Amino acid sequence: MESSAFAPGIRTWLDLAKNSGGYSCELELAHEQLAAGKGSDGNSNDCTSHWQVSCGNNGIGYEAVKALLQSTKPYHILMGSRSLDKAENAIAKLQKECPESRNTVEAVRVDLTSDDSIKAAFDKISSSPGHIDTLINNAGATFDLEYVAGKVTLRDCFMKAYDVNVAGTNVLTWTFMPLLLKSSDPRLIFVTGLSNVTQASRSYFPTPPQPAGWPKRIEFETIGYRCSKTALNMLMVDWNHKLKADGVKVWALGPGMLETDLGNARHLAKKMGAKPAHIGGQFIRSVVEGQRDADVGKIIVKDGVSEF
Repeated sequence: MESSAFAPGIRTWLDLAKNSGGYSCELELAHEQLAAGKGSDGNSNDCTSHWQVSCGNNGIGYEAVKALLQSTKPYHILMGSRSLDKAENAIAKLQKECPESRNTVEAVRVDLTSDDSIKAAFDKISSSPGHIDTLINNAGATFDLEYVAGKVTLRDCFMKAYDVNVAGTNVLTWTFMPLLLKSSDPRLIFVTGLSNVTQASRSYFPTPPQPAGWPKRIEFETIGYRCSKTALNMLMVDWNHKLKADGVKVWALGPGMLETDLGNARHLAKKMGAKPAHIGGQFIRSVVEGQRDADVGKIIVKDGVSEF
């Protein structure tokens, strides 16, 4: 589905993750600059940018797409989702919220837990528009609260989170790399969070210390998710090393604690002081548009650079 309400611009891939259970919406964004043709080196000399987002029906992903639509730069957004219905509903909502936008949004189906689904999405985008300029890996999952509720085993709590947040993200990045390397200014962003090992070692945790005894009663458990995002930070470091000679700008981006439906725990996040999700969307757009180019290869946060 391509919305006629928005004029051609950056193409964003938005994966609308299932909003029940642990798999929730983060962002997997591919920013692709398009135009009439390519230069003699095979790179795009187009004036329109294309983005791929892997979860944007709500939360940070949705707000990132909205921020791109509100930009004065020309964007076409590929909204990737496991559910096309969710993606199309999100697009319809965005049309109402951004009626003056000249940019465009298109829904593409993708599931980070399926190699076949990722390959199908790659084939679709390879045929049109044929390249991307920015890939933002933001689709994410947490199953910690499902474990606390007795809905999944402890092992599945971890394995499912790693499948989406680390393995699936890496497979998608690897698969889409030929499209990204066609850009004249390729950018690769991994959205991270709750993964600062140095800070955690200084006794900072999102929950207070637990009293003696077993089992522990933790209302807002996050350990499976946090471990997977710590692994994602290493994934960023590795991709930054691999792509140095290709001129790809790579970051891990920590949007901060925001109100989203990750793990269906918006009420708990809000109780703990989470900020509105649009802050994360605006931050992502600022990185895509070059405001943090001096911090390539690092974990960036809104006000600076984070420790690992």
